[in-house]
Amino acid sequence: MTWSIIAKDNATGQFGIAVATRFFAVGARVPHIAARIGAIATQALVNPYYGIDGVRLLRQGRAPRDIIEALIAADAGSESRQLHIMDAEGRIAAHTGRECVDWCGHLEGNGFSIAGNMLAAARVLDDTAKAYVANEERSFARRLIAAMRAGEAAGGDKRGKQSAALLIYGEEEWSELDLRVDDHADPLTELERLEAVSRERWVHFRKYLPTRDNPAGVTDRGIIDAGIEAAIAGER
Repeated sequence: MTWSIIAKDNATGQFGIAVATRFFAVGARVPHIAARIGAIATQALVNPYYGIDGVRLLRQGRAPRDIIEALIAADAGSESRQLHIMDAEGRIAAHTGRECVDWCGHLEGNGFSIAGNMLAAARVLDDTAKAYVANEERSFARRLIAAMRAGEAAGGDKRGKQSAALLIYGEEEWSELDLRVDDHADPLTELERLEAVSRERWVHFRKYLPTRDNPAGVTDRGIIDAGIEAAIAGER
């Protein structure tokens, strides 16, 4: 009842997942990312443990195909599930159960994976992929949203639209961007608006947060405010 794109940005090493559906709060259950390690989207009749256990297996160094086989072997309901995985090496694997609702399937490209079910047609994934490839000059977040917008224009979820989400991780174990539109008449447009708001201060502020290399981060508010203002001025 969903389609999603998992991608790794070659320029930054970030992992990102964008997802949309005609269902409530898709961002709470579908996307799962382990910084620097990999990403998983679990959908259709979603099994949250595919994300939870799948990330644990990614951390153990298991290959995506092995992870999928392990997850579905332990789940008697796996034929009603869909998931796809990408690891740090760019390896991709996907599973679409035989009981998933048409149109359903998976598409794989250079540095990205797209999967969906209960879609208007296969062109939803095709157009999502084409837009992702065509928008390489955009920032990673805007590129992912543009890809999803193209899929929606191709028909998207055949029931309509309700929620969308965008999750991005970089080097640290906390998310660089975690945007959720839980219930909205036009969720991807709202997601696009929120991403624009994130660039007003958040994307400039996050570099001052604690990191593993700098556990205290920057706490001088004068330095933070001046840095943010300089970054904003540099974009004008």
